[in-house]
Amino acid sequence: MFFKTLAAASLLVGASSALPQAASETPLAADAKFTLMALRSASPVHFASFEAAKSSIFVNLPAQNASCDAGPASSATFYLQDGGLFLFAESATPQQLFTDRSGMGQGILGYTTGAEPVPRNGERTGFALDENNDLTIDGAGFLACPNSIDNAWSVWVSTGVENPAGNQGCLGISVRAVEAPTPNGCLYTE
Repeated sequence: MFFKTLAAASLLVGASSALPQAASETPLAADAKFTLMALRSASPVHFASFEAAKSSIFVNLPAQNASCDAGPASSATFYLQDGGLFLFAESATPQQLFTDRSGMGQGILGYTTGAEPVPRNGERTGFALDENNDLTIDGAGFLACPNSIDNAWSVWVSTGVENPAGNQGCLGISVRAVEAPTPNGCLYTE
């Protein structure tokens, strides 16, 4: 009996180490490069990585079609600087995230490239990681909405609108930063 219990316990330990690690032991360093992961138990987006394409942010996007330094990337890599959230690129033009939380924007989340201006009512700062490495913008959380391009989910900032821009079936999500030990710099499509 002891050996059966020991064998079962070792299988559970091995299986749990293969799962994505949602919990972080320590906050990320200020200059860390990281990926983002959606957390929403019992949903199609739980543990899904964030992707960037067509000036928007998605989860479960099959292909980003980005030009990357170290070959294709299955998820986007980010970093924080002075309250702004950027897409990581070693040699490419900077790409910075923005949101429009006004009544017109309803929390749209996207990115601009280089000197491209932010849309009217857009905000580029206020992004921060808490002690658990969860991302917020001025304390606001995020939504994931289904049925976007290539059956991906579009990501929005939560503004109190349950289904922004006429989307249906949106889910509130936590967004966890996970350190990228070997970040792949990319220029994402506009």
